[in-house]
Amino acid sequence: MTTTPTTQTSNIVELPPNYIIPIVLLISAFPLFLIQRWVSLGVAIFALFLLVQTALIRLQFTPTDLDVYRSGKLLRRFPYQDWINWEIFWTPVPILFYFREVKSIHFLPIIFDAKLLETCLKQHCGNLKQN
Repeated sequence: MTTTPTTQTSNIVELPPNYIIPIVLLISAFPLFLIQRWVSLGVAIFALFLLVQTALIRLQFTPTDLDVYRSGKLLRRFPYQDWINWEIFWTPVPILFYFREVKSIHFLPIIFDAKLLETCLKQHCGNLKQN
């Protein structure tokens, strides 16, 4: 697991993957199987989905927007100028990243380096975070 950012140019920061959430969910599905098999199956399937997404999805912070890539292909671009606020939920163990644009709301599981994410958000979006 890499903990340093991958930088293509000096102005673009790509967040490295973080497999903690999918692995914890997958491990928790095993003891849950003894209690509730169908719930365990659901948790395991969700964990495998997140594991695949963690391997494929990358976030890149550019000087003007947040870019989301899957397998190297640009999926979506979110210009910072359209952002209203952002939040990383459950700070002790970050699990969910929320940001709101003028026209839409987005939730992403923390499947990348949370500390670098917060650093980049503060750098590019500043005080949009609402406490």
